[in-house]
Amino acid sequence: MDLIRTEFLFEVRIEVAAPIATGPTAGGERRIVSILGGTFEGPRLRGIVLPTGNDAIWVQPGGRTLLDVRAVLRTVDDAAIYLQYRGVRNGPEAVLRRLAAGEAVAPSEYYFRTAITFETGDARYDWLNDTIAVGAGNRLPTGPVYRVFAVL
Repeated sequence: MDLIRTEFLFEVRIEVAAPIATGPTAGGERRIVSILGGTFEGPRLRGIVLPTGNDAIWVQPGGRTLLDVRAVLRTVDDAAIYLQYRGVRNGPEAVLRRLAAGEAVAPSEYYFRTAITFETGDARYDWLNDTIAVGAGNRLPTGPVYRVFAVL
């Protein structure tokens, strides 16, 4: 059996609005975060993140954050690419408090990973329709930054 290999696709920087919280419940709190824009760049594609989509975050007691994101990328050659990902952000309680306070925290201090799928009707990027990717994240005060890798 082959080991899993990856190939770097792009780095994406997503700008987000302030979260809208539904309020705490016994199981956690839902926070909806709108995507305002952003950029992405890699060896095979680059462009902008369109100001559409959102993250339906679920913050569990103890601070574990589950992400459920839908967004649209627009390449420099005008292809539209829908992406969807689920992810997990977690770490020591003190680090999660710093993130929640809007501090910049080194990504080595917490776990932040995503599983990404793509959809596009543009033939130039059809290969993305058959690609599952993983992202390693860093939550900056302005929004997340991910290094995205195709799973080969």
